[in-house]
Amino acid sequence: MADVELVKKMLRAVLQTSKSGSMTLTRLQGEYKELTGEPVPHKQLGHPTVDALLQTMPSVVRLDRNQSGEVMCFAVVSHEMAQVTKLVARQRTAKKTGRPQVVNCQMRVKPAAPLVLNAKPRTSLRQPDQRGRLGRGGARSGGYGDGRQGSMREQNKPPNTPTRKSSLPLDRSDKRMTLPSRFQKEVHAHLSRNPQQSNAPANLNESTPPSKTRTPHSGSYSPKLVQSRLKEVLNKHSNGLWVSKLPQLYRELYKQELPSEALKDLEHWTHICTVEKPCSSKPQELLVYPAKDANQTTTPSSPTTTTKDRHSAVTQKSATPAQPSPRKPSGSTQSPTSSPKVLSPDLKQKLTELLLKYSSGLWAHALPKLYQDTYKSKLPEYVLENLNLLSDICTIDYPMPDNPKRAILYVKAQEDENCNRTDMADLRAREEAGRRLSVQAVPPLVIPKEEYPSVLVVEASNTNSVILRYIGEGYSKAQEKLEDEMKEFYGQDNTAKTLTSPSPGQLAAVRAEEEEEVLRAQVSEVMPNKVKVYYVDHGFSEVINKNKLLELHERFFRLPFQATKCKLAGLEVFCHESAVLKKFETMASGKILLAEILQREETPLVVLYDTSQDDDVNINSACLKAMQDKSLESPLQVNSAYMNVSVTSVCSDGTFCCQLPSRGLAKLNEILEKTEAYFHSQVTSESLVSRPFCGKICLARYKGKWSRVEITNLHGSRVLDILFVDLGVQASVEVIELREVPPPFLRDLIAIPPQAIKCCLADLAVSVGSWTPDAVQWLRDMVLHCNDCSLRIARLDETTHIVHVYLFTSKNFHDTERSLNRQLADSDLWKHQKDVFLSSHGPPPKTNTPTSPPTTTTNTSTNGNRVPHGPKRAHCQPGSRVGTPPSTPPASLVLPPMLELPAIGQNMDIYVSVACHPGHFVLQPWQDMYKLVVLMGEMILYYNKTEEKPLVVEKNQVYAAKVENNWHRVLVKGVLTNGMVSVYELDYGKHELVSCNQLRPLIQEFRQLPFQGITAQLAGVKPRQWSEEASIVFRNHVEKKPLVAQLETVQEATHPWDRKVTVYLVDTSQEERDIWVHDIMAEFADELSTAA
Repeated sequence: MADVELVKKMLRAVLQTSKSGSMTLTRLQGEYKELTGEPVPHKQLGHPTVDALLQTMPSVVRLDRNQSGEVMCFAVVSHEMAQVTKLVARQRTAKKTGRPQVVNCQMRVKPAAPLVLNAKPRTSLRQPDQRGRLGRGGARSGGYGDGRQGSMREQNKPPNTPTRKSSLPLDRSDKRMTLPSRFQKEVHAHLSRNPQQSNAPANLNESTPPSKTRTPHSGSYSPKLVQSRLKEVLNKHSNGLWVSKLPQLYRELYKQELPSEALKDLEHWTHICTVEKPCSSKPQELLVYPAKDANQTTTPSSPTTTTKDRHSAVTQKSATPAQPSPRKPSGSTQSPTSSPKVLSPDLKQKLTELLLKYSSGLWAHALPKLYQDTYKSKLPEYVLENLNLLSDICTIDYPMPDNPKRAILYVKAQEDENCNRTDMADLRAREEAGRRLSVQAVPPLVIPKEEYPSVLVVEASNTNSVILRYIGEGYSKAQEKLEDEMKEFYGQDNTAKTLTSPSPGQLAAVRAEEEEEVLRAQVSEVMPNKVKVYYVDHGFSEVINKNKLLELHERFFRLPFQATKCKLAGLEVFCHESAVLKKFETMASGKILLAEILQREETPLVVLYDTSQDDDVNINSACLKAMQDKSLESPLQVNSAYMNVSVTSVCSDGTFCCQLPSRGLAKLNEILEKTEAYFHSQVTSESLVSRPFCGKICLARYKGKWSRVEITNLHGSRVLDILFVDLGVQASVEVIELREVPPPFLRDLIAIPPQAIKCCLADLAVSVGSWTPDAVQWLRDMVLHCNDCSLRIARLDETTHIVHVYLFTSKNFHDTERSLNRQLADSDLWKHQKDVFLSSHGPPPKTNTPTSPPTTTTNTSTNGNRVPHGPKRAHCQPGSRVGTPPSTPPASLVLPPMLELPAIGQNMDIYVSVACHPGHFVLQPWQDMYKLVVLMGEMILYYNKTEEKPLVVEKNQVYAAKVENNWHRVLVKGVLTNGMVSVYELDYGKHELVSCNQLRPLIQEFRQLPFQGITAQLAGVKPRQWSEEASIVFRNHVEKKPLVAQLETVQEATHPWDRKVTVYLVDTSQEERDIWVHDIMAEFADELSTAA
């Protein structure tokens, strides 16, 4: 059921866009769909028409008819309406970019897969101040535990066993309509959002807080982590150093204090260092050297290695992570002296070039082939046998503990990307640019932290310099506040000086011609009586009279200029092309879009998305397709016949893709042959794809030959989905398998339209359940290996862009009776096609159940083609194919080990993946998130390449399930009679409903990493039945955020998914204070009780 209040808010937002406060009913419906992505839900709200619904909303809209009889919608002015109308009125880009915009409207958030998190080891979060077991929950004075200590009330301490529901009805507050004043804005803001934005932060300038690197307290101690870091420190000081210098070096390198326990354990770490006592036994006078045996490959354990540490997640990118040392193959007879102790400078340079191309990590096992393809020479075997040789150019990590040969190499850099900080050199450059604009420097505009900020596109003279404005807190809202202050300041101050002698580059205040607004501007050109100015917050220029220029007061220098520039990824070479700019003007100018930031620099590299429709539209990709030469498209005419047709793929719904002989196909094959020769002649890493993004056109091998592909989806930083645009084949590959289109052939390849034509067999339905797996397989057998196919076009469907054809496996295309269409329609395969729908979407009938696997027989028709006779009717278990006996998963597979938790009272860096309310949320260990990303990437590669096999789905068993575009480890909670399965994602804590044919057995390789989802309850608050308002406040503070959890209790269980913990949650993203979440929730409950 649609939310009436939310519909009202959206209707108000649409009416805001009209300065007159009125619009036609037709326009209102169109604008509503553009804003929300959905039509006005009048039927869901119980009304037959839209105008009938609007009649019930007199506080929002008033209906009337104009002289022509058309229904007009007039906005009913309220305080809220007046505020937003003012925002629209001040939007001065309307004359440049089309219809006015609601500047602070946020677009529907582009759904992000769980793998958007970078598959890199994470730095530790800043640890909270140690308030002690008795001190937690004491600070309540409006600062969320930010300073003043108090006594924790005993009734707030939870029992040892977490309680999901309370039996006390007095605690239920979801019926109360009065909220504490400090929480009203937060709850109302959440309820007014688009439901599709439920996972987005309320503040567009506030995303998932980045890792903080302020020196944390060493409340816990990880010997392995410290050992790995000390090893790197000592490698840089091979001649030794004083132990007293270690804490300072450690602090400078890792922004953390060296645990005092580590100094005591130095003498026991003989595999890491050698400690000498030249003077006395005082620790300050000890000397420490690297371990004497530099090639030692085993790590002896010490008594201290059992100490639990979960607050120190993993090393920074510049540090060597804790890792198991690789063992040499048991059959190896190579002596230690046969391997050099260091790499040659040339080899080191080449390996560094490769690793720099894949800054998000590179599998070590992929290095030999990549090296061979790039440099046309073989990688020495000793490199993989002794990865320690690479320790000075990369960090080596082992995300799969069961397989020491599976290592990921992370190139070393000066800056850890996990910190998500603005580059200092870039910052200085922006500050210098600000100084050039005026004597008084204006602060540089900081790029929003979130991955998909909303932006208002102003205009673009070329795609390498698109002018836009960021939307949200700290950006458009801050600018509007500034302009309100300027209007008040210059309206009251009659002594405001006119700028009599303006000079180019000077900042000024400008009185707008039509409105009473005062805007910031920069003088561009001075003329006799006029001056050309550039509005630094709105992004366009205007010629005005000199008497409208005022001196800009120093108080208005504080806000960064809001108009900024970006560069569109994938269009760099075509930035000035008129076709590209025309397309961009049509699709993007004047609209609010989402910007995916690929590269954070002075002019960020972005991909723009329009999410106002049901499907996201990639603006970059659409502009690139404007370069295509329509004359090279395959000619399609009804009743035309084509020979020498090549069928390239057949889908499970009966549609297929084929290539028709054409000028475009001939030119494509010619260019791809030249490309093959080009790659053979080049010895460089320039062709490697280092920054993949959705919509990017590049090359990948298909059956041994290079072919054009478009990236359709990214799973983390190493695994992605691609579409072979000229074959219609989809695949999941690693990024190392892609190559950039060589510059000499880029323009020609982009100009050729995709050569894959999507078709279906005429007179045969294409719908759910129409095609059995056996029918699909029969069609594949008939056409995929046939070199002499022909077809005749029966109909062109302009809506679905599918061509209905009669398909033949010979040149005899005149007689439709000989077509594959007719052969399939007359066979038992098609006569029993409804069985697949019944078997996969409903319970099988109790009759006609075969006792043995059915068989399929074939005979040969007069034209030489095989004509199948249908198999016996068969009904399969959920998830199995018709005609194939189901199988059960192997009983020998075991569950992963339990996730290790810190000791009671210790800290643990976590990420909250799901938050229902304080009594139930799911957390993940922050330090192992990159391992989960790696695992899911491997699952995608494995399961997307395997054929669907029959499977008996059993309740309470663990499987792999495809949810949207990702493969998850799931627990089956129930098997429904309609062929759907209820599953629980064991790593993310979400419940999903998937089709039974989307399940696969979870193989042993994917059962090594412990399940990452941990069910949790908030400590420090009374167990109760939380109201929806309280749940919203809780979710806004914890969901999709990295936090520090302090473990209070653990309720152990036989299975990992039944395990529960009670934790305190602390947000340490702000340097100046710690936010203890239970303080917020306790205060919320107290104020609700007081208000009642």
